[in-house]
Amino acid sequence: MNLTRLGYLRVAAISSSVRVADVDHNVASIVEAYRQLRAQGVQLAVFPELATVGYTCGDLLLQQPLLDASDQALIQLAELVAVEQGVLIVGAPVRGWGRLFNCAVVISSKGIAGIVPKQFVPNYSEYYEHRWFSRGVGDLPPTITINNQSIPFGTDILFELQCEGTVQGVVGIELCEDLWAVEPPSGRLAVGGADVLVNLSASNELLMKAEYRRDLVRMQSARCIAAYVYASAGAGESTTDTVFSGHCIVAENGTILNEDRSFSFESRWSVADIDTERLAFDRRRIATFGQHLIPRLRRVEVEVPVLVDVRPLRTIEAYPFVPTQVQERSARCQEILTIQRTALAKRLSHTGIRSVVLGVSGGLDSALALLVCVEAFDILGYDRNGIYAVILPGPGTSERTPRQAEELARALGVTVLTIPITSAVEQHLRDLEHTRRDDVLYENAQARERTQILMDLCHRYNALMVGTSDLSELALGWTTYGGDHMSMYGVNAGIPKTLVRYIIEWWGQTTPNPAAKAAIEAILSTPISPELLPPNPDGSIRQRTEEVLGPYAVHDFYLYHTIRWGAKPPKLLQLAIWAFEGIYRPEELKMWLELYIQRFFSNQFKRSCLPDGPKVGSIALSPRADWRMPSDASNAVWLQVL
Repeated sequence: MNLTRLGYLRVAAISSSVRVADVDHNVASIVEAYRQLRAQGVQLAVFPELATVGYTCGDLLLQQPLLDASDQALIQLAELVAVEQGVLIVGAPVRGWGRLFNCAVVISSKGIAGIVPKQFVPNYSEYYEHRWFSRGVGDLPPTITINNQSIPFGTDILFELQCEGTVQGVVGIELCEDLWAVEPPSGRLAVGGADVLVNLSASNELLMKAEYRRDLVRMQSARCIAAYVYASAGAGESTTDTVFSGHCIVAENGTILNEDRSFSFESRWSVADIDTERLAFDRRRIATFGQHLIPRLRRVEVEVPVLVDVRPLRTIEAYPFVPTQVQERSARCQEILTIQRTALAKRLSHTGIRSVVLGVSGGLDSALALLVCVEAFDILGYDRNGIYAVILPGPGTSERTPRQAEELARALGVTVLTIPITSAVEQHLRDLEHTRRDDVLYENAQARERTQILMDLCHRYNALMVGTSDLSELALGWTTYGGDHMSMYGVNAGIPKTLVRYIIEWWGQTTPNPAAKAAIEAILSTPISPELLPPNPDGSIRQRTEEVLGPYAVHDFYLYHTIRWGAKPPKLLQLAIWAFEGIYRPEELKMWLELYIQRFFSNQFKRSCLPDGPKVGSIALSPRADWRMPSDASNAVWLQVL
């Protein structure tokens, strides 16, 4: 598969085996590592600072034999890349104008493409680089001569990675201390267009320094909305005063994709596939990025080969809204519930209302909304009797769900009301001279009857009606306009269906209330259904939402990758095929994707008039806070490219 066309770029941060001042050994280890990485499809390989000679050479760096050997090593590496293709970036000392510079040398299939000197040269504690190196700043010539060739030189160079006639990425370079500066050069390079930032480093190990270094890399990738490839010197460096671990990190927009810190004497590396399309989308989305003045930077084109593999080297989660680690998931659930209850408590305290009304069906969404109400009342010190949990059984209600709703409500100590709606719905349908029992009117009449009752109860009890619809239902338009679509405050509006389940499950596991725990377990085992069609003869649920729409897990996957990362339909489908491999067939995933696109576009009118509700994660569909889309927009382009 051509992963290049999906926007992936394979990079490697390498800590090559090094012997101090042994250039032959160092070059041999670079050559061996690069060949192995190219066999793995790596397109861009980054080696450490001064990798040709070793960072800890001390005053030997001033000696001509060592510098001559390093120059010859660059020629040898250029010959290697001419055969192996790709782009190799290596640290080396470079002479010019009677000075010595600590540089990153960029080598492509056509030779040395450019040289970037270090801007911030440290001279404190164990670092004293000013003894040997000049800063790569000031009025320096734009080129330097290496092996009788004029090479672009300076800190104002970006390297365009060309592949199949398109720019696959733009590389900006800094060296070690540059990242520790108050204003790292990578910020300016990113504003100038670099989406792949690399750092050739020789950062020694001290207690807790690795965590600090990791945070620097991760946060700089987030701040610059870029990938960051960090390669540091390894344990072969001199241990006269310091020790080096070979810390290698690949980060993307605040996330560590891969990392290695092994204190190894052999070459080690971290390989990852960067999603450049994600980065481009986020830069378009975050307006702050575009408010910087674009600096004047030179661009040098370098060729990279096509990336061909069965799938990208990165984790593709089938449940992107749900953390895989139990501890992290529990913390996330607790934080979400805190956001929800705080939002509702603020609305209640502002209005002076001390009662709420909500419909409880015995399903997931209404159970979560009820828990939010209880939590909000508790932090406000309100009596839980002011929570009116209303059970509204109708023609499509099974025997099971009203019982579950009542058991949970009573276990929580709230007021329970049961108001059957079958007679009212049948009277309404007779008034309309409607006799069918399986169409949209029949279903929606029940939803609207429930909303009418809930709204009127709010007047009776001077209460606020709490909505239960979740983010997934709003994305697909799986709500009745003027029915469950309406409320006075929608506490679940920012939470996808796949996450609703885990929040309820977490609450059930942590509550000391055994009756509530049992009720939660029963709700979790119930099929998702609007229960708007008559149940089966045995009283069980007949209408199952996921048999109509497809799995909510798949639709949540599509929602996440389209809204958060702007994935185009062909890529979205391929991501789903990888994520749900062995679970759903590609043709099923394509069918559900077409359905998702159609429903998302056609149901915008329901989202354009949503009630207030708290944003919880990075994705929300509120017309006020996040998603602005015309209700009559066409989906033709999306379906066409799919």
